[in-house]
Amino acid sequence: MATDIQGRRLHRVRKLIGTVALVLFVIVYALVAMAIGAVLVPNHSGFVALVFYVVAGLGWVLPAGLIIKWMERGRL
Repeated sequence: MATDIQGRRLHRVRKLIGTVALVLFVIVYALVAMAIGAVLVPNHSGFVALVFYVVAGLGWVLPAGLIIKWMERGRL
C-alpha cells in the first residue's frame, strides 16, 4: 500500500515537472524560432520561408512528445 501511494506521488511530481518543462520549452522554442525566422526569412525566397515555417512549426512536436512520454513513464 505504501508503494502505491509513493508511486502516485512520484507520478504527480513527474507531471508537475513535465508540465513546467513543457511550457518553458514551448516558450523558449517559439522565441528562438521567431528570432531565426526574423533573420532568415526576409532575405530568401518564398519557398525558403515556407520550408522554414513548416520545419519550425513542427519542430517542437518530437521534444514535446519525449517530455510527455517521460511524464507518463511508470504509470499503470
